[in-house]
Amino acid sequence: MPALTVGFDLDMTLVDSRPGIAAAYRALTARTGVPVDAELAVSRLGPPLRTEIAHWFPPEQVESAVRVYRELYPAYAVTPTLLLPGAREAIDAIRARGGRVLVVTSKIGRLARLHLDHLGLTVDELAGDLFAAQKATALREHGATHYVGDHVADMVAAAAAGVPGIGVATGPCSADELRAAGAEVVLDELTEFPAALDGMIQLALEQ
Repeated sequence: MPALTVGFDLDMTLVDSRPGIAAAYRALTARTGVPVDAELAVSRLGPPLRTEIAHWFPPEQVESAVRVYRELYPAYAVTPTLLLPGAREAIDAIRARGGRVLVVTSKIGRLARLHLDHLGLTVDELAGDLFAAQKATALREHGATHYVGDHVADMVAAAAAGVPGIGVATGPCSADELRAAGAEVVLDELTEFPAALDGMIQLALEQ
């Protein structure tokens, strides 16, 4: 087996970004005058930003709204975002076994990096602006042996990369939905990750 290299999604897997993203959407509404239901938007985090923006803005305004949102994001979304329980311990458990840590997210890389730096999370590689099967490219490029995520699309990514998908039920998708999407292990939260890691390593050996 190659060296242990675990990929993680970011939003609602490692971090609870809902308060910050909701604040950014409210700022977007204030700037553009287009009403966005921030609480509804953050209840379905996972897909690319353009997918959510398209629910609220007409097609010809989507790209400009994306640009404005990303301009507002650093001021509104970073500070309120919190680590999810067990996130730091999960990374420490991988490091303790000589492993590497990746973050592969649909968020663009420069905004994802702001979160990691603010929260003091050190990772070996970061790849952004990727969703579902697109994430498999980065997972393969960086030699991932597992991928951990909260969304059914993350399980699609793991399958496309040929690695075990580890679901964590801290986001919009239930444990049953994650299993149905192909998760080989489902955790209620990352606090369970260290104790389950040796079993996950065995799963990778069986792939």
